[in-house]
Amino acid sequence: MIIYSKTLQGFQDDCFAGKLIDTLDANIQNCYHGSSGGEIRAWKNSLSYMDRIIQHTDLPKDAGVAIEYMIPTTSKRIDFLLSGYDKEKKPTVVIIELKQWDSAEAVPDQENIVRTYVGHGNRFVPHPSYQAWSYAELIRNFNEAAQEGEIQLYPCAYLHNYIIKEKGKEPLLEPGYQEILEQSPLFGTRDNQALVDFLNGHIQKGDNRSVLFEIENGRIRPSKSLQDQLASMLEGNREFTLIDDQKIVYEKALALAEKTKCDGKKRILIVEGGPGTGKSVISVNLLVELIRRNSVTNYVTKNSAPREVYKRKLKGKYKKAYIDNLFRSTGSFHNREENSIDALIVDEAHRLSQFTSQYSREASQVQDIIRAAKFAVFFVDDHQRVTTNDLGSKEVLLNEAKAYGAIVETDALRSQFRCNGSDGYLAWLDDVLGIRETANKLFDLDYDFDVVEDPNEMLNWVKAHNQDNKARIIAGYCWRWPMEHRSNADYPDITLPEYDFQMSWNLNRGLWAIDPHSVEEAGCIHTAQGLEFDYVGILIGPDLFYKDGKVQTDFFARAVTDQSIKGLKKLSKTDPEKAHQIGDDIIRNTYRTLLTRGLKGCRVFCTDKALSEYLKKRRWQGNLQYEYAEDREQTAAENVMPYGE
Repeated sequence: MIIYSKTLQGFQDDCFAGKLIDTLDANIQNCYHGSSGGEIRAWKNSLSYMDRIIQHTDLPKDAGVAIEYMIPTTSKRIDFLLSGYDKEKKPTVVIIELKQWDSAEAVPDQENIVRTYVGHGNRFVPHPSYQAWSYAELIRNFNEAAQEGEIQLYPCAYLHNYIIKEKGKEPLLEPGYQEILEQSPLFGTRDNQALVDFLNGHIQKGDNRSVLFEIENGRIRPSKSLQDQLASMLEGNREFTLIDDQKIVYEKALALAEKTKCDGKKRILIVEGGPGTGKSVISVNLLVELIRRNSVTNYVTKNSAPREVYKRKLKGKYKKAYIDNLFRSTGSFHNREENSIDALIVDEAHRLSQFTSQYSREASQVQDIIRAAKFAVFFVDDHQRVTTNDLGSKEVLLNEAKAYGAIVETDALRSQFRCNGSDGYLAWLDDVLGIRETANKLFDLDYDFDVVEDPNEMLNWVKAHNQDNKARIIAGYCWRWPMEHRSNADYPDITLPEYDFQMSWNLNRGLWAIDPHSVEEAGCIHTAQGLEFDYVGILIGPDLFYKDGKVQTDFFARAVTDQSIKGLKKLSKTDPEKAHQIGDDIIRNTYRTLLTRGLKGCRVFCTDKALSEYLKKRRWQGNLQYEYAEDREQTAAENVMPYGE
């Protein structure tokens, strides 16, 4: 999605007429329900500088200009793009990251990280050149024309308020940044002519925005999945580009691991992150890099499904003992000696249990992991705690780490890479499910979400989108999973007679996500958490319903075979209020997790008719209350760039 797109002449005319900022504000309100005051101030400042730069170029007047381009499957927007053709008549896009910085510090022990004043404080951020380069890499990863080299991408960063000092005295030009600077040049306030020359050198013929149209509407490559790229990553290949807060967390973790190696002090890093923020991708990248640095490192998860999928993907490429040692369960450390492992990377840390097993009740899994590791990273999301045994909240992790005398640091991941990169979708879900009230009341989002009246429609939709074996049905655990039928594909565990619908729970729990026959079977929270798909169908059972004007829960509607609510029925007899609260949190968190497994799209069927009507109303009311401007409709009808002339 591009918020603003015009020819270079149109951009200059809007700047001259004083219309640019108002147009941007109006367009972004159409897409995101408004811009912030800080965003408007940034536009006023930075875009006026770009106007001056362009005035001094020889760029053709029919070159393309785009402002605020949202990169597919992310929540990130590129500040400024110019398009056209180079001297060899190849389609070209220049990507410009705009910064208002006036100072910065180098961070020598973290690759391509700097420190500057932003967001009301001095913070670690990616080097501007790295940021521009990473955005270009994301476009290459998702756009077939860019991937195949038909469209040339040239990233750079322009710090229009920053005086770049001479080499040897300038933090942003430190030797550690030279490689990224060669790929993505940096320009400051005294480098305007150099930026002019850079633009003139890459764009010499106009395209009337056709190249931008190809970037915006070109064929999107199938998304990479972590499990498919794992073997390549272990061989040392970088399959995923870490951007913004992902890069910050990754480099911080590596720096802390190195400090621990040098001084022997126990360190803990706690990273908060919601669904789709890249926790698992960062985890595996850390695993690979720390192993490369000769650190004894394990990737740890409570849920067996991700581990089993990863192991299957590596089968035949590495020895079984090696693979088993890489991916460990959370209950593997109760008998490990103190500080016997260099690093433990704990994904889905909110799933850690009070006790390691029925045989070891001396310490919790949190305590076992902290004791065994010299350095540990905990990735946690308190809203993904889905069983009564889940212990690993941020508060618990902090308290246990401090009690052990560890040096503790925290960080957070906010960039969204699931649900088509929509942070708004997660906020909308939280509001709809009653988890927390947000400002996202309307569903005006670029994500393929809908509610269906018939579960067979949902199943057919999932099958139709399963071309790459990346679509699945996931259900709330409201139907029994009898032990005697767990290997019988012909036994319908889930039945809805009124719709002539029946389905078996997954036969192969560990490999359900990648078994090509699993599209005919339903997974549950225990087989889906920690994994992602392109498309999902969600079957919401009677444990979630709509009554008296609000979404409500009933843990008694869960199947008797569901161990996630173990002990609640007994607790309800002595403390019904507490039991209800625990059960309520589990059910809402469960469906929040399930409804965020789909990268590109989701279909929902509810057994409760009232809930179905409520979700449909919440899904479509944004569209009903929103009117498109006449010029926008015209633009769409002409099949050119949205929000154009």
